[in-house]
Amino acid sequence: MATPHESVTRPSNWNVPNLITVVRILLAPVFIWMLLADNGAHDALRWAAAVLFIIAIATDGIDGMIARRHNLVTDLGKILDPIADKILTGGALVCLSILDELPWWVTIVILLREIGITVFRFVMLRDRVIPASRGGKLKTIAQSVAIALALLPFQLVFGDWVDWVNTATMTIALVLTVASGLDYLVSAWRLRKHDVA
Repeated sequence: MATPHESVTRPSNWNVPNLITVVRILLAPVFIWMLLADNGAHDALRWAAAVLFIIAIATDGIDGMIARRHNLVTDLGKILDPIADKILTGGALVCLSILDELPWWVTIVILLREIGITVFRFVMLRDRVIPASRGGKLKTIAQSVAIALALLPFQLVFGDWVDWVNTATMTIALVLTVASGLDYLVSAWRLRKHDVA
């Protein structure tokens, strides 16, 4: 049972970092609409959608920094933060596949990992909250960069060689996604084994 002092110093779930995370979730459908509204045509709306994605995904680092600096880290934030990232990045990947700009198998592999680990983390809530690991955070950064580059129609400015860059960054993101997912499972197994022992 928490002492009176602990209950006073415990940060509220409705703090600024968590509100920023909620805003990121609410921006996802707006971004998706902007990207699909004109079938992904490389015009002003496509650029605006890409910029909105970059701004929204950048808030992930901002809310985390505020939470750690002002001691506002909460269990709700640990849960909502990765969910917000998955809604935004997952929506972007599905849209890119719908627009035939990204193979469906890449989107499916990434989504299976993301949904699987998210469900796994919810199941583990009975014992403990599993925050994002270092590998998971690196994976999120790689996905964000790869998706941002895929969204930005740089081919119109720099030429078709940009497609090679996009393929390379998406490949790195895919590898890190699978590797970090396996790392979560191995880490959880080790913790459970330690608890049983």
